[in-house]
Amino acid sequence: MAVDGQTSSAVAQDFVQFALDAGVLRFGEFKTKAGRMSPYFFNSGLFDDGAKIARLAGFYADRLIESGLEFDMIFGPAYKGIPLGATVAAELARRGRNYPFAYNRKEAKAHGEGGNLVGAPLKGRVLIVDDVMSAGTAVRESIAAIQAAGATPHAVAIALDRQEKATENGVDVNHSAVQYVRNQLGLAVIPIATLDDLLSYLSGNAAADLGAHRERVLAYRTRYGA
Repeated sequence: MAVDGQTSSAVAQDFVQFALDAGVLRFGEFKTKAGRMSPYFFNSGLFDDGAKIARLAGFYADRLIESGLEFDMIFGPAYKGIPLGATVAAELARRGRNYPFAYNRKEAKAHGEGGNLVGAPLKGRVLIVDDVMSAGTAVRESIAAIQAAGATPHAVAIALDRQEKATENGVDVNHSAVQYVRNQLGLAVIPIATLDDLLSYLSGNAAADLGAHRERVLAYRTRYGA
């Protein structure tokens, strides 16, 4: 399968079910950073115990291995990317694929080892691991840090691609943050699941309380999709 090809149906559907069971994926009315009223909300901060984050790391590992992506190390951008990158590195090592891991601080440390990078030295092709991509800001900051260290930003792994238009200066644009990172910054982006996968799950789920959300999610996708 190509790195930027369609998400694996089985992995994506299992992940959507897992996110619902964990309370990470919810339906209702939620205001996004862009000021949109979204019929669903994905809060990765609620992967909040050892069992949940271990299983989440397993989904990342499944997708990375399936994609065939080759890389040399993992980088977790502060803050949510730090535990994600660490647990994904641990899960891949458990599967016999051991990679160096590093992360950044928001503010440089003036004592001890100093600087704003922690962990293995940044070198080679670097995989960035984060939860979602709203504006691509964290990715751009990560790219700058990786390049400053003389390494190569290579790809980004995320949990969910919302597949919706990004905003610039408060105005909708015709591309999503993921499309911007792929097409303008030249990095592969590997999501565990996408909004289309969520719609597929809702279409195929017999539970009336879930199926009822499909039309609202589809209308949102139609209006804001990229």
